[in-house]
Amino acid sequence: MIVQTKPQVPLEFLLSGQTGCIGQLIGSVEEIHRLEELGLRAGRRVEMVQTGSPCIVRIDGQKLCFREAGKFRVLVDLGDPAP
Repeated sequence: MIVQTKPQVPLEFLLSGQTGCIGQLIGSVEEIHRLEELGLRAGRRVEMVQTGSPCIVRIDGQKLCFREAGKFRVLVDLGDPAP
């Protein structure tokens, strides 16, 4: 049986205007907790507003300036975003 999954890419790989759904947070418990406090949670729709480092993303109508560090990673499901 073949299970097809949506491709996941690091958040910073999204292009300006591209959207996706946060699929996975990778990091320590403390780092993941802080990301969730900022609104970066699995299942949330995210839009890349401006690429770069730091990048600007939109989550739930709020803009967030974000720079990934080597300690943690935000993976995004491409394709149909969550409603």
